[in-house]
Amino acid sequence: MVPPPRSALFTMNAVDGMLSGMNPPQGHAADARVRQGARTVIAAAGTARSGLSLPFLSAAAARGYFKPDEDETVRVRYAQYLSARAALLATLGSLEQACSPAAGGWLARLPAFTVAFAAACLLLRQARALADLAAGTPLLAAKLDEASQGHGIPRKTFVRLFRATTDPVRLLQFREAADFYEKHRSEIEALSADPELAPVVDLLREEEEWIERRRRDILRRRFGYGWYSVVRRHRSAWQRSMFGFFEWSGRAVADLRQPGIKPAGVPKRVRPEHREKILRLARPGDIFLTRHDDALSNLFLPGFWPHAAFFVGSEEQRAALGLKLPAGLARRARDPVVFLEAKKDGVRFRPADDTLEVDAFVVLRPPLAPAGIAAALERAMLHEGKWFDFSFDFRHSDRLACTEVIYRAYHGVEGLSFSLVETGGRLCLPAEELIGQALEQGFRVVAACGLGRDEIVTGTRAELELHGSRTAL
Repeated sequence: MVPPPRSALFTMNAVDGMLSGMNPPQGHAADARVRQGARTVIAAAGTARSGLSLPFLSAAAARGYFKPDEDETVRVRYAQYLSARAALLATLGSLEQACSPAAGGWLARLPAFTVAFAAACLLLRQARALADLAAGTPLLAAKLDEASQGHGIPRKTFVRLFRATTDPVRLLQFREAADFYEKHRSEIEALSADPELAPVVDLLREEEEWIERRRRDILRRRFGYGWYSVVRRHRSAWQRSMFGFFEWSGRAVADLRQPGIKPAGVPKRVRPEHREKILRLARPGDIFLTRHDDALSNLFLPGFWPHAAFFVGSEEQRAALGLKLPAGLARRARDPVVFLEAKKDGVRFRPADDTLEVDAFVVLRPPLAPAGIAAALERAMLHEGKWFDFSFDFRHSDRLACTEVIYRAYHGVEGLSFSLVETGGRLCLPAEELIGQALEQGFRVVAACGLGRDEIVTGTRAELELHGSRTAL
C-alpha cells in the first residue's frame, strides 16, 4: 500500500458553493471502491477501537521489563494494530479520487465521504489511544519503537505516530471534515437505506460523542496565536486535502513495506500467462498459499508464506461436484469466480486476477474423494460475506482470517484434523503451520511459481521449492 498522494482533493469553498446551488443527489449507489471500503472499515473497527490489550502491562512496568512471552505478545498485538491501520489508510487512499472535484466533491459523493470519514475517525482514535497508553508506560513506548524483523516492524514507528497526534495542521484538517459531517448529518443518516453503508453510518453515530470531544478540543487550542499563525501560513496547503492529517501515517506504513526488497513499480512475478496455466491445473478444493515480496498484511504471522486462498473452481467444475454459488452472486461478480478468500474487505468470492496478483504461490491438494471435496466446499461457502478478523482469534467464527476459511472447511472432513496454535496470546493457524499440518496429513504439492525462476513447476520440483522456501526462512 502507498500513502495517499498530496494531490489536490477539493476545497471547502467548492463544497460551500455547491450547497446553495444544488440539492443533494438522490439514490446514492456506492461504487465498488466505496463498498470495499465500507467492509474494510467495519472489519477494522473492532481492532481500532480496542487498541493494545495487554493485561500484563502493569506487572511488567513494575518489574521494569517484559518477559519473553510478554515481549512476543506486545510485538504481535502491535503488528495487528499496524495491520488494521494499514487497511484503513488504504481505504482513504482508494477513496481520494471518488471525492475529487471532478467527481463532484464531498456533497455529491456523500457515500465516499462517509466511508472515508469513518476510516479517519478510527485512525485518529486509534493513534490517540495508543499514544495515551504508551505515554503512561515508558517501558511500552520504548518496546514499540524497537525493530522486529520477524514481524516486519522497523525502528521508531511509535515515535512517528505519537508526534503526529499533536500536529496542529493535521488536527485542523480532521476538524474540517468533522464540521462537514456535523453540517450534513441528516443526509449522511439517510444513507442507512443502503445495506452496504448502514453499518458505517451506525459506526459514525456511535462515534459522535468522541468526534464532538475532539472538535471542541481542537477548537479551544486553535485560538492561540501559535495555532493562528500555523493555520494562516498553511491554510492553503491543508485545504488541498481532506485527509492530509494522515499523510504521516501513510509514510510510516510505507516503511513497513521493507523498501529495498522490491523496487517501486516493478510488476508482480506471477504474470497473466502463469494465472492461465495454473487455472488449467487447479481443481476445486486446492489450497493456494500466496506471497507478496513487500507485503504489509499479516505482519505478525511469521514465515515465508503469510496468506491462503481456497480454490472453488470454475462454474463447470463446481457443477460436476453438484455445487452452486449463492443466489445473486453472478450479479455482483465482475469476472468468473474461482476463489473464496478472506482479505481486508471480508470473506469474498474472487476472480483469479484478484487472488493471484502476487509474487509467488504454491498449491496444495487434499487427499479426499470428490464427496469430501464437495462437503468442504459447501462448508466453506457458508462463510462468504463475513467480516475479516484483524485480531486473528480462531475461537470465534463471526469474523474469519484467510487461513481460518481453510481450517473451518476441512477440519473434520474424512478424518482431517487441524490444531490451532497460540501466537501472541491468540489461538490461530498461521499459513506456515497450515502447510506443515496439511503435508503431515497427505496433502500433495501440486505446483509452485515465483520461488526460483519465474515459471510454474510441478511435482517433485514444486515440492522441493516449497521446502526450500521454508528452510531458507
